[in-house]
Amino acid sequence: MDHSLFISDCHLCESRPSVIDAFIEFLTHTAIHADALYILGDLFEYWAGDDAINHGVHVSIISALKQLSLQGVSLYVMHGNRDFLLGNGFAQATNAIILPDPTLVSLYGELTLLSHGDILCTDDVDYQHFRQEVRSAAWQTQFLNQPLSERIAYIESVRQKSDQEKSIKSMQIMDVNPTAVAELLANHGYPTLIHGHTHRPMQHQHQVDQHACTRWVLGDWYEQGSYLRVDKQGFHPYQL
Repeated sequence: MDHSLFISDCHLCESRPSVIDAFIEFLTHTAIHADALYILGDLFEYWAGDDAINHGVHVSIISALKQLSLQGVSLYVMHGNRDFLLGNGFAQATNAIILPDPTLVSLYGELTLLSHGDILCTDDVDYQHFRQEVRSAAWQTQFLNQPLSERIAYIESVRQKSDQEKSIKSMQIMDVNPTAVAELLANHGYPTLIHGHTHRPMQHQHQVDQHACTRWVLGDWYEQGSYLRVDKQGFHPYQL
């Protein structure tokens, strides 16, 4: 049956080689049978710029993604909060299409809105300010003009600070805001919503302006890989 697959928050990095192995196996044994694979952000633990394509473990990951696309599977990638610097170099190396956040698509007759999900965490005001800063063209131009080693060092320091802040933030602050979800759904015609970011895989039901909307949250790949399959019969979550 025709179908598409959705994943997010793989956080691939050198310190978790088993996750990289699981991801490549997923591409070669599962995703290869799909019409399309959608990666909704944070494929990598971090991305310091497209000149990191040939850096360390990126080589095998990018090669596997390219092989998938060359075998006829459409590959779509959305920026996450960790890899928002993925650019044209990455897209060309993998034959991927980089999607804006959010993106509205029709999946086998179902109107579906795709997002990484961090734009919905509006209660985390400090993060939203940081997100706005680093997504600006001026910040990215200045940052990418620095040597790769300096960019990586900066990102590592930001990650450490972020981990410390998360340890004292409430879980509610780091989750999606219900009003933000409702506004996003209303602004796009009350579709089904698929997103990641929160690492809390679940199916949610929302009543928005008397419209029943479903929200699917994708899981992360820290402990076990997971994906969402969409076909004419509906939406189906799976664990690897």
